[in-house]
Amino acid sequence: MDLTLETREADGKTVVAVGGEIDVYTAPKLRDKITELVGEGVYDLVIDLSAVEFLDSTGLGVLVGGLKKVRAHDGSLMLVCNQDRLLKIFRITGLAKVFVIHDDAASALASA
Repeated sequence: MDLTLETREADGKTVVAVGGEIDVYTAPKLRDKITELVGEGVYDLVIDLSAVEFLDSTGLGVLVGGLKKVRAHDGSLMLVCNQDRLLKIFRITGLAKVFVIHDDAASALASA
C-alpha cells in the first residue's frame, strides 16, 4: 500500500490529507512533506489521518518530529482522526495528551 499526500490551504492553516499506510517505508514521504512546508514558512498544520489505514511507530515518530518542528516556530500541528483503531494507538502511547486531535477537518480549522 502506498501513501498519498494532498495539501490544501484553509482558514490560514495548511491541511495535509494523508491516505494509505504510514509505516517504515512510507513515513519518510510524510516527514519530507512536513519538512518542506516548515521550510516554506508554514507553521500551522492540520494532518488529516481520516483515510489512513495503518500507522506504526515510525509514523508516530514522524508526527512527533513534525510537532517539534512547528513548535520551534510557535506553530501548531493538529491531527484529524476519527478511527478508533488509530485513536487507540495515540491513547496507549500517551500521544493523545501531546496532540490536539479532532474528529473532522472542519473542527480542526475552526479551533484557534
